[in-house]
Amino acid sequence: MPKRILEGLVVSDKGDKTVVVKVERTFLHPVLKKTVRRSKKYHAHDEANTYKAGENIRIIECAPKSKLKTWEVLPKGAPSSAV
Repeated sequence: MPKRILEGLVVSDKGDKTVVVKVERTFLHPVLKKTVRRSKKYHAHDEANTYKAGENIRIIECAPKSKLKTWEVLPKGAPSSAV
């Protein structure tokens, strides 16, 4: 099964080797037929503490690294097929 790749905004970089990424998704409401936005926060592993709050980054699924971290940051410029 392929690993999921999500794109979002870094909202916190206060943890050591960890960033919190807010990922927004849009979908059509089943009854109202209106576009709805929902967001979710993911804790992602950032080995070199490279990324700061306010940056847009991509994250990929990985094996659990801690209680909350099951995602890691994709390096800038890395193609998604190379992973």
